[in-house]
Amino acid sequence: MHTRHLLLAITLTALWGFNFVVMEAGLRHFPPLLYVALRFLFAAFPAVLLVGGPGVPWRKVLVAGATLGIGQYALLLTGMRAGMPAGLTSLVVQVQAIFTAILAVALLGERLTRRRIIGMAVAFAGLALIATDLGTGSPIGAFLLVIGAAFFWGMGNIAVRNAAPPNSFRFMVWISAVAAIPMTALSLLVEGVPHLEFSVEGSLSVLYVSLISTLGGFGIWGFLLQRYDASVVAPSALLVPVFGMSSAALFTGESISLTKLLAATLIISGVLYSSTRTRSLSSSAPAPSVHSKTGENERKATEMI
Repeated sequence: MHTRHLLLAITLTALWGFNFVVMEAGLRHFPPLLYVALRFLFAAFPAVLLVGGPGVPWRKVLVAGATLGIGQYALLLTGMRAGMPAGLTSLVVQVQAIFTAILAVALLGERLTRRRIIGMAVAFAGLALIATDLGTGSPIGAFLLVIGAAFFWGMGNIAVRNAAPPNSFRFMVWISAVAAIPMTALSLLVEGVPHLEFSVEGSLSVLYVSLISTLGGFGIWGFLLQRYDASVVAPSALLVPVFGMSSAALFTGESISLTKLLAATLIISGVLYSSTRTRSLSSSAPAPSVHSKTGENERKATEMI
């Protein structure tokens, strides 16, 4: 990867890591379900009027919207509102990669290799370490909500694989569109009619997560995937919890204990190990065509955010 593109990838993961601090700030001004609805509303409109159709059957857009949109973010923001700090959330939710692997075996018939099993065991050991060290500031219920969000993220990844959208950015815009309306209805049903007061912090938070993190982030991610193999670009996403935990420590005073560092090492190492594969020196398989490579990279774009 060229130096300027590597710096772009690092900048993107920093924006995504800081996103958790921004969401924590937004939750001081909005109830969690309404906050999710606003995120998708501003990510979808007016972009949905400009990008064209999703390029896949509508039922697949709805499934992806229900899992990646409603399920994932409703649980994630509710878990943060219930007490999970931003930095720790950015780390725990990365087990979505492990859930994706498990669901791919169960639903897509993929093979569960010894490498994946070892990686999963290491990552879940990190989760267990966090669970035993939560303390009063992070109740177990909030921790489980974030785990549930990671599970729905994994389900969403499977939905994206099944949909195989020709353009991941356009697909994300439509996921946001189909999630915005039911999330608004769910917010009204569960949280009631909101009594909101305008605040600069709350407004900037919504704009950041919808425009910078969602639309801008996917734009940069797609740009990188058009130029490099997914196996080259995807590992950079493991920097997200590094920036998430460090920015939370810097801006919110969230502590980074030795236990958290050890858990982070286990989770990131397990995810990285299970998500990579060794290459045989004797392999002589032909290289994929440009079109097949592009399609594969576009398919994987949504799996990492």
